[in-house]
Amino acid sequence: MAKNKLKQQDTRQEFDLKDQIKKVKTGVQNGVFVFTNQLSIADFALQLKKPASEIIKFFFMQGKSYSLNHILTEEEMGEICLQYNYDFEKKIQVDETNILEHLKIKDEQKDLTKRCPIVTIMGHVDHGKTTLLDTIRKSRIVNSEFGGITQHIGAYQVNHNNNFITFIDTPGHEAFSAMRARGAKVTDIIVLVVAADDGIMPQTKEAILCAKNAKVPIIVFINKTDKPNISVDKVINQLAENNLVSEKWGGETIIVEGSALKNQGIDKLLDAIITLADVLELKANINRDAMGIILEANIDKGLGPVATLIVQNGTIKKGDFIVVGGTYGKVRLLINDLGKQVNQAIAGQPVKVVGLNEVPLVGEKWIVLKDENLAKDIAKKIKEKNITLNLNTNSQTLIKKASDKEKILNVIVKCDVQGSLEAIKGMLEKTSIPQASVQIISACVGPITENDLQLAKTSKAVIIGFNVKPLKAIKDLAQELAIKIYFFNIIYKLKEEVINLLYQTLTPIVIKENIGECVIKKIWTHSKIGTICGCGVVSGKVVRNAKVQVVRNDKVIHSDAITSLHHGKDAVNEVIAGSECGMIINNFSQAQVGDKIQVFVEKVKKINPNNNEINK
Repeated sequence: MAKNKLKQQDTRQEFDLKDQIKKVKTGVQNGVFVFTNQLSIADFALQLKKPASEIIKFFFMQGKSYSLNHILTEEEMGEICLQYNYDFEKKIQVDETNILEHLKIKDEQKDLTKRCPIVTIMGHVDHGKTTLLDTIRKSRIVNSEFGGITQHIGAYQVNHNNNFITFIDTPGHEAFSAMRARGAKVTDIIVLVVAADDGIMPQTKEAILCAKNAKVPIIVFINKTDKPNISVDKVINQLAENNLVSEKWGGETIIVEGSALKNQGIDKLLDAIITLADVLELKANINRDAMGIILEANIDKGLGPVATLIVQNGTIKKGDFIVVGGTYGKVRLLINDLGKQVNQAIAGQPVKVVGLNEVPLVGEKWIVLKDENLAKDIAKKIKEKNITLNLNTNSQTLIKKASDKEKILNVIVKCDVQGSLEAIKGMLEKTSIPQASVQIISACVGPITENDLQLAKTSKAVIIGFNVKPLKAIKDLAQELAIKIYFFNIIYKLKEEVINLLYQTLTPIVIKENIGECVIKKIWTHSKIGTICGCGVVSGKVVRNAKVQVVRNDKVIHSDAITSLHHGKDAVNEVIAGSECGMIINNFSQAQVGDKIQVFVEKVKKINPNNNEINK
């Protein structure tokens, strides 16, 4: 009875997903080939109503050997259409698998109310980004971070003069660029932190580009202005060179000077954020079912899958059904940025959600639904589609690498939280060296398990653990199965080790090092031990077991190793220049007086990952 009463009181507007499902008829229509996605040659030929053999022949004449199962690119499909005098057009088909990506919301102006701004702080590593956020929310987290780099995204809300501001803390290391890009998609304002003593740095430029591409306004906070011998004007000039012209110079960029460490300029920064937010007229309809973006996710030992999300529109309540990509669940707990349980969160607020069936991906869109069965059905279909896409992608990648004769380092990645996992996956996908690259076999959140070991054994992979370590039993089993596990808590250390592992996959380079030369002066033949060459050492030295090349008339007539070396009657390890020796060369019986013997040793060399030079 009480539950029914609560449902009756819930006046939030629902998402009408059925009206947004858009089926597209594919194939040739009035001389136009309409398609919704890339197709295999077999499927493409079927829809085009042409023989698949003709399509395969078309590409074969271009030097491309394709099978029926080869997935054609959109450009290749276009080539074939033009070949048959068809125009072509791609249309978006909206179904349960992509409804979250193409969801359209129409809110009446009268239903919209002011919401708080969502702010992302970006900047070069060590420019004071985390210190600034720490100062703003009056809690110390800087000293707990490894390597001075924020490892996970968090979201926090502050109250400044009765105005709430939500801050998204994005990591500063370059390997987290994908996460920074996701942060920009959900943010209203970016605060770009630039150290007065350093000025514009590579990651600063990357952050500016990220903001520009997302069309997000920037407020610049010039930090560390309390330091001696700094020039703020120099930094302002550098900003202008990157199309961030100060208001003082007639531009549109708000620039605030201060010191995060000394709590200087913070109020001015918050005032600037509120002012810009008023100009942007940020609004939302809190009287509808909520939607938003996942900022972070992990497995909690006591709570299970936990996701930190930002509410972009509407209101999420305890007890709601939620869909996040291929996962779903019923909201059992809502925990705000202060660690307190709340019954609801409105647009602009960050909140942790407990109740999902799996750990979702960072950056995934989510919506609240009233129908649990619909939530399950959508999540199931999205998950099935993702599995199929991953299988196809991995298959194509492996085929390409095999055809390129490229060495592959198979890795299995396990992380403590989803944010780190996404960042590491993105970094590994871009990590390669000439003739070798990384293939991610599996990547997920949670501890290293026996299943991971079995997968590593089957795929001949190494396991990378980031902020996770296995139990002793797992360690022992890994040792028994000869599986290597690497542990890290700093992402750039992980990258360095992966590059080292990539170099180890390459075939060692063997080079010859000439160490001496001698000339045959006399020859003895022994019935049991073979031909003995009496030599004079002209230069360098002769070493027992070294390799030789016998040269006659400027041509190499034999190559092998020295099996016996004597000086007088004594067996020796080496004979130096100016001395005489007797030697036996393996499988060599055609010696002549005057033959030159070049002595050399073979050394294995590898490429040094630090400077790309060949070293011992």
